[in-house]
Amino acid sequence: MKKIWVLLLLFSGRLFAQSSSKDFTDLIQPSIFAITKVMMHDVVNPPAASRFYSYCMMGAYEIVATSDKSMPGLQKLLAAYKPEKPVSSYTITNSQITALYCILETGKLMLPSGYMIEKDLDELNTKLKNRKVSDAVIKTAHEIALLIAKDCIRYASSDAYTKLSAKLRYTPKKGEGYWYPTPPAYLEAVEPNWKTVRPFFLDSSSQFIPAPPAPYSTDKSSEFYKLTDEVYTVSKTLTKEQLHIASFWDCNPFAVENAGHLSLGFKKISPGGHWMNISGIAAKQSKLSFSQTITMQTMVAFSLADAFISCWDEKYRSHRIRPETVINKQIDIKWQPLLQTPPFPEYPSGHSVISSAAAEVLSFFLGDNYRYTDDSEMMFEIPARKFTSFRAASDEAAISRLYGGIHYRDAIEFGVIEGKKVGELIVGRLKQYGISSFKK
Repeated sequence: MKKIWVLLLLFSGRLFAQSSSKDFTDLIQPSIFAITKVMMHDVVNPPAASRFYSYCMMGAYEIVATSDKSMPGLQKLLAAYKPEKPVSSYTITNSQITALYCILETGKLMLPSGYMIEKDLDELNTKLKNRKVSDAVIKTAHEIALLIAKDCIRYASSDAYTKLSAKLRYTPKKGEGYWYPTPPAYLEAVEPNWKTVRPFFLDSSSQFIPAPPAPYSTDKSSEFYKLTDEVYTVSKTLTKEQLHIASFWDCNPFAVENAGHLSLGFKKISPGGHWMNISGIAAKQSKLSFSQTITMQTMVAFSLADAFISCWDEKYRSHRIRPETVINKQIDIKWQPLLQTPPFPEYPSGHSVISSAAAEVLSFFLGDNYRYTDDSEMMFEIPARKFTSFRAASDEAAISRLYGGIHYRDAIEFGVIEGKKVGELIVGRLKQYGISSFKK
């Protein structure tokens, strides 16, 4: 009888060793994209999307950090992070599989249509079984992942997000030069109180207030009028390349197009979703390990979240009017921008801020001159683009807003500066706690 028990223990130990030695890095991006697909379905606005990505990655990071001692725990990185039950207190037999389940389970719990992720969980089960992972390992990993996901949700519930709906609805400021809803749908302002959401690394939403925008003026010699005229003039002379750039970085979660008496909605990934995908592309190209990929994806998510908080803080301080409104009133009543004007104040450019922040973090991990091809928009039949660096990509994302006719140049340029400061702060924190570059 003792021999039988010894054989069983050896056999189960061998199964555990086999499943533990397998690498599941290639399953990270599909898990993240499962979150993206649900957010596209739910038409999650850009700031909220960055928050969801961050919390979905948080538990996965902590799980992997328990087995990779080169990764500092989140309690070191994030001043506000004080979990009710530390991840290290769980008996995790396979950190990679547990992390994958945690990404999906957190999304399933957080997102309005999270039930849709059940299909992705089933697909993950199938993929793991096809790789000869035992039912016991899968069951244990999934159960622990669900507990950790619930811990992440508890922490997320304290970031003030749930209080937003109780705040007063936004009323556009009276007077010339201030934002108010734009065609074709005239949607109300998105997340006017987003600055109250708890950041991850920033001390406060107002830590990096950009220089003030050019003051509104109808004087043709004024700086503001010249900025407005530039938007109008550029829109009339766009090259084929500039048209491609504008559409490539559109990233409008829900554009509305009127066709007769019908209003048609078109869904795309958010700006944050685009950069999360870029991070996945780069991780795969660089053949990063599982822990490196999770680390980079998590820190990019945090950078996006903080950049949106910083950007939205200024948007609802300056309340600046959009080019479409001014041009229709002052220059050409029939003019329409190439891209649909987003439903929130103009200054600064959100894409400029968040792209610059993400580019700083990615440049830290993979280098200043990292060449890659971004095919994130192929699903929308927009051709891929090649880049010589992450900063080159972020600069292109920024100027795309001028080509698209939805931002003035100063909103773009000062947005880039603001985002760079957010990214540099995060990179400094990563270096402080021992997270190293992955550059070869």
